[in-house]
Amino acid sequence: MDTTKNLSAILGRHTFAPVLATDLNADAVCLLDFTAANELLQQTDLRDTAIFNDTVNQLLQAQNATVGVGGYLENRFIYSRSAHFDVAAESRDLHLGVDVWIEASTPVFTPLDAKVHSFQDNANFGDYGPTIILEHELEGTTFYTLYGHLSRTSLAGLEVGKHFAKGDKIAEVGPYPENGDWPPHLHFQVISSMDEKYGDYPGVATLAEKEKYKVLCPNPNLILNCRHLPL
Repeated sequence: MDTTKNLSAILGRHTFAPVLATDLNADAVCLLDFTAANELLQQTDLRDTAIFNDTVNQLLQAQNATVGVGGYLENRFIYSRSAHFDVAAESRDLHLGVDVWIEASTPVFTPLDAKVHSFQDNANFGDYGPTIILEHELEGTTFYTLYGHLSRTSLAGLEVGKHFAKGDKIAEVGPYPENGDWPPHLHFQVISSMDEKYGDYPGVATLAEKEKYKVLCPNPNLILNCRHLPL
């Protein structure tokens, strides 16, 4: 089976446990736009994480929400805050996962049976911070889910190969600066093949790579099933 072409179809045939300890279909959840069309973000000093965090809270309050979601295949300008995302002459602006902007310490769960593929603290400014990658199997197909911007304590006691049952707590959303120096949120991504990568995988890509990564990283909302996000 060609997993890169069939993973989306497989995910669409299954149901999953919640990834976060909050109802992503609640009225207090809203879609957040992190493209250049967001004028408030354009006026924000994104390199100052405290100011960036205040802006995210303003965006939520404007929609009477406490949780924000969005980002899959979104063309974002916010990565200019960190040189980590520059690739030669073309910056990486295309977001490959879903972000859930939510309070630090919120529990994170595995949506299905899993074992730990890898983990590490990607501690560059603007990077993932503490990161866990889980390995799963459905219908004979192996794939992975990535959880970024976690708390450092989430990595304590982890071992490669450690098993988790569907719905088990695996981590907590981290505070800044330990989460890669971002306003608190979970980066959740689905990956069809790790390509020998360990503890890390691109969470953003260049616009020229869109079709490639659209196949390699299917829509995470196939697992999240959030009504505020497109499928």
